[in-house]
Amino acid sequence: MTRLFFYSSLLVNLLFSAPLFADTAAPWGGADLTPTVYKPQKVVYDVHVETVGQVKSVLDRASHLSKITGADPFDQSIVLVLHGPELNFFAIKNYSKYKDLMQRAQSLVESEALKIKMCKIAAAGQGYEPEDIHGFIEMVPMGDAEIIRLQYEEGHAYMQ
Repeated sequence: MTRLFFYSSLLVNLLFSAPLFADTAAPWGGADLTPTVYKPQKVVYDVHVETVGQVKSVLDRASHLSKITGADPFDQSIVLVLHGPELNFFAIKNYSKYKDLMQRAQSLVESEALKIKMCKIAAAGQGYEPEDIHGFIEMVPMGDAEIIRLQYEEGHAYMQ
C-alpha cells in the first residue's frame, strides 16, 4: 500500500508541478486573435509630434484604420489635425528634406478617406502662412476648435 501511495503522490506532484517545467517567459501561452469586423468610423487624430518617425506612425495608424474599416469616403471620415512641431515637415520650403514623407501623406489623402488639416495659429507661430504649406493640407483657423467641432458637430471619436 505504501508503494501505491508513493506512486500516486508522485503522479499528483508531477501533474501539479507541470508549470514549473513550462517556459517561464510565456506562462499563460500566446494571445488569441478575436475575429472582429469593423464598421466605417469617424475619427479625428490630435497630432502634436516632433519626429518624422512619429508622423509616419500616425500616418500608418490612420491608413490602417481606413483600410480595416472599408476606406469608403462616403461612410467614414478620418481627419488628422496638425498643430505641433510636425508642421515644419509640411512646409513647401522643406520639401526636398521630407520628400518621401510628403509624397506618402499626399498619397494617403488622395487615395483614402483621409484628410489632413493644419492649425493656422500654430502655423503662424512657426512663421508659416497658408501659401507656405503643401496644397493637399487644409488650413483651419484653430486646431483645437476644429477638433472640438469634429467631435461635437460631426460625431468624430478623438484619438491621439
